[in-house]
Amino acid sequence: MPEQPEQPEQPEQPEQPEQIEDKTDGPRGGAPGAVDRFFRISARGSTYAREIRGGFATFFTMAYILVLNPIILGSAKDKFGDQLDPAQLVTVTALVAAVMTVIMGVGGNLPLALAAGLGLNAVVAFQIAPLMSWPDAMGLIFLEGLLICVLVVTGLREAVMHALPAALKHAISVGIGLFIAFIGFIDAGFATRIPGDTGSVPVQLGLGGRLVGWPALVFCFGLLLTVALLARKVRGAILVSIVVTTVLAVVIDGLADIKAAAWGLTEPSVPDDVVASPDFGLVGAFSPFGAFEQIGVITLVLLVFTLILSDFFDTMGTVVGISSEAGLLDERGRVPNLGRVLLIDGAAAVAGGAASASSSTSYIESAAGVGEGARTGFANLVTGSLFALALFFAPLATVVPAQAAAPALVAVGFLLMAQVRYIDWERWDLAIPAFLTVVVMPFTYSITNGIGAGFLAYVVIKTVLGKARDVHWLLWGAAALFLVYFAIDPLEQLLGVK
Repeated sequence: MPEQPEQPEQPEQPEQPEQIEDKTDGPRGGAPGAVDRFFRISARGSTYAREIRGGFATFFTMAYILVLNPIILGSAKDKFGDQLDPAQLVTVTALVAAVMTVIMGVGGNLPLALAAGLGLNAVVAFQIAPLMSWPDAMGLIFLEGLLICVLVVTGLREAVMHALPAALKHAISVGIGLFIAFIGFIDAGFATRIPGDTGSVPVQLGLGGRLVGWPALVFCFGLLLTVALLARKVRGAILVSIVVTTVLAVVIDGLADIKAAAWGLTEPSVPDDVVASPDFGLVGAFSPFGAFEQIGVITLVLLVFTLILSDFFDTMGTVVGISSEAGLLDERGRVPNLGRVLLIDGAAAVAGGAASASSSTSYIESAAGVGEGARTGFANLVTGSLFALALFFAPLATVVPAQAAAPALVAVGFLLMAQVRYIDWERWDLAIPAFLTVVVMPFTYSITNGIGAGFLAYVVIKTVLGKARDVHWLLWGAAALFLVYFAIDPLEQLLGVK
């Protein structure tokens, strides 16, 4: 398959760190201690100080998930109109991130932190929950994680990874980026639906074509601040923006006469208590097989397939990218302890479903820790400890209004969309399916639809070009499922199924 050289396959020789030992701030005296030997801190050219700095940097660049995950999941309703409690979502988000990040550090020995995946939580909130109850939706995540673990153990994960052309992998990330950005604009009220107007454009700027009220101003300020900090490459830019914009929202809400409803779900008012006991009410609130009673088998299979695809490719790209940046790839471009790393990542999805925190996955923000010098899993002990500490500060996260968090969604959308540069737009057999994948997601408000459109277009174009043999059999199977998915209504009519 000529079009699918994976990113990992260009291993520019690993940077040196394996043999260099910096004694300036590392383990003192003679032979390295047990901790140093276990994590290979000196062997990888790192020091305790660098690992600790790296652990802090990783936490502060991904701590925004403590705010965004509760907002994304908490803003959605399930089939029965129920919503998840924001405080409980903060607790389970921090809990799963803390536990799985530490496990990755000890078991995988990579400076690779894990938490609820952006994009994956959007699938759960806007695709899965409206079809079933929240426990059923989280049970589906639990099953998805188990399937990933099975695929890792059997070696099929790599096979599926190689079956998909690189252009479509990047297109999925780009499409999810646009989808997340669109959600950010909608949640903030910057773009709104036009009620009762079928002859006009489906969305508009603010209300009546203009921005109205202080909340809209708060969002615009937050968006400009976020992009400015990102452009300046300020470490922790997204988190800094969320904090500053939230403070501004609290001040404005206190000074101006603003109705609580104008802010949406969360009014930015100072809580009575900053510190609170963690609320573990969502832990274990999942039903592994409840989804089977709510939706058809085909829809169920496609939803799980979508989750696995998103989890697969985000993780593989992140693992290889972080390992490469840290100089840990071997001469053949292989990631150290790859089997264990992928298994732990799959277990993170299981844990995320069991705790109702959505599917958890590896974070590309771990690159911030690598940039600070982290080279081992010891940095994860620091990052995981900080997430554990965050368990006791849930009230602070519930202060953040959508207008302060939505700019982060737009910014993350930009970061994901940056992968568009890896798509070869001169190859129409790849570019057209990639384009459809990207645009169908936000235009239909569905990640599943975007992936299905891309798969079908890829198979059809390859076939009409006489290159059907280039299409992996796994893609033929997936395309067949998506064909049924899109044609389900006429098929039901044909078969007389109501």
